[in-house]
Amino acid sequence: MADDTDGAQQAEKPRYNLIDEPWIPVRWLDGTFGELGIRDTLIQAGRIAEIQDSSPLVVAALHRFLLAVLYRALEGPTDGQQAKAWFKQGWPAERIEAYLEKWRDRFWLFDQDYPFGQIPTFEPRIWRAWTVLAAEHNADNAKVLFDHVDVSKAGAITPAQATRWLLATQTFSVSCGKSELSHTGTAPSATAVMALPLGGNLQDTLSFLLVPQNRFVLENDLPIWEREPETLGSLKGGCERVVSGYADRYTWRIRSVRLQVGAELTVARLAFASGVGPLAQEQTDPMLSYRVDEKKGRLPVIFRSRGFWRDFDSLLPDASGVAPQVIEHAIGLGRVVPTRFPATVLVAGQSNDKAKIEYWRMERFALPPALIGNRPVRTSIRALLADAENAQTALWIGSKSFARNLLSRGEREPADKDLTNFVRQMAVSDNYWSSLEPRFHQILAEYTEERDPDDIRLSWLRHVRSAMSAAWHSYASGVATGDAWAIRALVQAEAPVRRHIAKLNDEISDLEPESHKEPA
Repeated sequence: MADDTDGAQQAEKPRYNLIDEPWIPVRWLDGTFGELGIRDTLIQAGRIAEIQDSSPLVVAALHRFLLAVLYRALEGPTDGQQAKAWFKQGWPAERIEAYLEKWRDRFWLFDQDYPFGQIPTFEPRIWRAWTVLAAEHNADNAKVLFDHVDVSKAGAITPAQATRWLLATQTFSVSCGKSELSHTGTAPSATAVMALPLGGNLQDTLSFLLVPQNRFVLENDLPIWEREPETLGSLKGGCERVVSGYADRYTWRIRSVRLQVGAELTVARLAFASGVGPLAQEQTDPMLSYRVDEKKGRLPVIFRSRGFWRDFDSLLPDASGVAPQVIEHAIGLGRVVPTRFPATVLVAGQSNDKAKIEYWRMERFALPPALIGNRPVRTSIRALLADAENAQTALWIGSKSFARNLLSRGEREPADKDLTNFVRQMAVSDNYWSSLEPRFHQILAEYTEERDPDDIRLSWLRHVRSAMSAAWHSYASGVATGDAWAIRALVQAEAPVRRHIAKLNDEISDLEPESHKEPA
């Protein structure tokens, strides 16, 4: 009880202003690391290489938070021309300074009236451990793999850590049933793949992400700190509203939180419950790719158990308009100053099974340099990925045939579950995809305007053929030579693999220049 009293006394005056206090982790261009407040992060963004944190969720959430600040401070960009002008000349720093000063009182992390991102009137029945903020450590309901934090003895975290995880949980929380206020909803883009085109410094990166909005939307697009905190009555009644714009979306309050400040401004306990639910609407998230479902319409692209590189084409723009807006915007800016074209895209996010978070991912890919022109890069990349999938299908058919013949021994048809499990343990597909992935990354970097697409595909098909053959024969060589039935089953199963390799040989031959024909 004494701790709670001490905390209440310390919270009587505002403490820890996010504008000035160091809490955003960055890597400088010289390779050193540090932490900065909001002002220094934005004003010195040209000297910062990138935001860097071990958690992909924190990295994505911090970018989105800084974008919300920029949208409000700059009151733009309202169109592509304004965005291009700022990209060439830099942001008007005086606007950022003035805005932060105007709203300074809303950036106190610990405050009686407006604690940043929190509900000041929320007095929970049960104060929970800080771990509930961080999906990496939240073991309240289910243990997290490789995490051994005892929730009852979790200790305390710094205000910098608390702020970072506060933003991450508002961005990525998924529905997990009833809370003491209302039913917990899912954040607007919690389970989607987020794409962040990266520049040579943080200023370029944020410029790539700062997709224009029309002036009317910008005027009414209020982030969380410009809004009055929701009342407990509205939150208990299941508070919902539409997303007003990107700044609103990037700072959405999906959870009601109140940090309990302890000794030396640490946070050990907090109030945590449902927040504001997003009503369905047409507005999309600029960082997301979409796919079109015949029944459900536009749905965000999500992480699957397989490597995301196999879905990389979803990030590339075409006439369908389903690629991330930030990618299209970044390409447009890169054409203005080709030397600052975004060479890399970071994808980050999480995968869930209802309330259970299964994994987090953060991967980097080269953006094909040919995107600076008007080449149908997405179509070409999709064709390469289709080539790879077709070869995998042949390997799967062959593997399944082997499994069926081996398990049946000519007597009974094995169960589908048994077949699938056997094929998976063969590791033919795993070896195949592992061999292809590095080459795919190389091709992305090599895909320039000058490079002939047929030459790229020729190189890729050769690698697909090699990877396919190696994966199959690696497994085949391990089949016990003393088992005649296994050998017979393997010979029969190889037929679809041989047929597909022959097909690849024909395609390769068609693409090869006459003077460079390669023997199969």
